Amino acid sequence: MWCCTSSLVYLRRSIRLRLCSRRGRSRLPLWIRETWAYMRLLVQSLHFNSLTDSDVVFDSVFEPVFLTVDYITRWFGAVFVCLVVILTSSIVVIAYAVLLPLVLNTYSPAWIVWHLCYGHWNLIMIAFHYYKAAKTSPGYPPTEKNDRPFVAVCKKCIIPKPARTHHCGICNRCILKMDHHCPWLNNCIGHFNHRYFFSFCLFMTLGCVYCSISGRNLFLDAYNALERFKHMDLEKPGIPVTGMGPLIGLLPSGQTIYQTPAPPYTFRDKMIHKSIVYMWVLTSTVGVALGALTVWHAVLISRGETSIERHINKKETNRMAKLGKLHLEVD
Repeated sequence: MWCCTSSLVYLRRSIRLRLCSRRGRSRLPLWIRETWAYMRLLVQSLHFNSLTDSDVVFDSVFEPVFLTVDYITRWFGAVFVCLVVILTSSIVVIAYAVLLPLVLNTYSPAWIVWHLCYGHWNLIMIAFHYYKAAKTSPGYPPTEKNDRPFVAVCKKCIIPKPARTHHCGICNRCILKMDHHCPWLNNCIGHFNHRYFFSFCLFMTLGCVYCSISGRNLFLDAYNALERFKHMDLEKPGIPVTGMGPLIGLLPSGQTIYQTPAPPYTFRDKMIHKSIVYMWVLTSTVGVALGALTVWHAVLISRGETSIERHINKKETNRMAKLGKLHLEVD
């Protein structure tokens, strides 16, 4: 009896080892198993507990999309910075190469001095605050243990979060007093560089408005000139002469086309006018868009809020209003 029992145990162990060895040989690649585990975790998070609401379900379902967007934004950060530098440099080149000679030849000495002083001062302020906003650290919570009070623990960094701290998925770390992640700066806007960001927006808006207002008449003249050039280019450069024309002496011998005179403009004239139109359209568009953003941040600063806190306070106010309660916004 004892031998029969030991034989059954031995047989069961052999079958189990054989099945395990087969599973080991047919094991899927690591990236497939990790993806499958991630998808299972994602599905389980949809019915995690009774406190799950629509926001949790939305975040769980679209988390792969959020991760993809964060990765693309992180990669394109340097591209956006280069784009800002290129566009700003193009306006500066046009101002020195095209507008400055016109100003020196047509404006009075007082206006020349004012344009030179204000233009260069505004340009220095834009470059200085852009550099400081992009290179200054927004501020990070301490990672070592200390006695400072905290209000929560970041579920991604797994470290204590002080008040007004939020996690940035693009920078992949928590930011003190985070306002938002600016792709044009390739940096987060937080506690230490918020003032540089707002100053850059303000001076860039003032510079765009200055270029738009001071160059309005030049833009109208350049646009009308380009329209005239366009109509002149539509005219045919020559009229073919056929029939009896060569016999009655309308054209010299061997010539069959009557040549019109050269156009009264050059390639340089067209490029100058196109540069003025480009500068005015770009500065006007950026001035309107960035001006609206600057006004919005000025309102938030006057209320002592960041963009994220404004969204949270508005959401909580609506939620408490449905319950018949009052939500007190805490700065």
